[in-house]
Amino acid sequence: MVDRLWPLDGAPQVDDQLEEYYAYPAALQRPWVRVNFIASLDGAVTVEGKSRGLSAPVDQRVLGLIRDLSDVVLVGVRTAIIEGYRGIKRTEVRAARRQRLGRSEVPPIALVTNKASLPLDSPLLTDTLVPPIVLTAEAAPLSRRTELADAGAEVVVAGDEKVDLRAALDALDARGLRRIGCEGGPTLFGNLVDADLVDELCLTLSPLLTSGDAGRIGAGAGGAPPRRMRLQAVLHAESLLLLRYARMRE
Repeated sequence: MVDRLWPLDGAPQVDDQLEEYYAYPAALQRPWVRVNFIASLDGAVTVEGKSRGLSAPVDQRVLGLIRDLSDVVLVGVRTAIIEGYRGIKRTEVRAARRQRLGRSEVPPIALVTNKASLPLDSPLLTDTLVPPIVLTAEAAPLSRRTELADAGAEVVVAGDEKVDLRAALDALDARGLRRIGCEGGPTLFGNLVDADLVDELCLTLSPLLTSGDAGRIGAGAGGAPPRRMRLQAVLHAESLLLLRYARMRE
């Protein structure tokens, strides 16, 4: 069954409905990966290299809510650098919601980077309430891993030559971080699809035609069978479609 709730007009009851709509499954026994993306009607994932050119206030509102509901935000380091990520901010609404749900005050950001390539002056290190988690590989230079740890990051080795995403999720799980809100980018999403680690996709269709050569939302190695998803729900607001799909597993 597909639920529809529209428009999203900012009323308190709509906020309550949205929280219920985007709630993670109860009593999770394993990591649950929810990927959140926005794309144009003709499939572009960016405008002039960044996703914010596709976004709108309602999409940002949903992004913030998913962050509120997540134990951790997972993102590829290249996307974090391009999009100017910094630590997630505390707000009264966020703090109250997360306290009510039994979460920490703000979620940490976990970065996937094969070579531990987060710049030492990144706002993720210099402007954050909680240390980022750097998920990297054994092949990353030890000196670089040490520098990031000294700068305040929690450095986790998960894999030899490159990050083993299943091991990375296990490492998050060991820290009690099972509700994983992934914000891309396309390479990370594609690699998660290849490894069949995506449980849910929240896809916003922006009412824009962009043309150009921007990439698609998933860009992994491919070769694996397509993963079948089931439409769970649809929202409509400000000419955007907010779609939520869940993985069909046997």
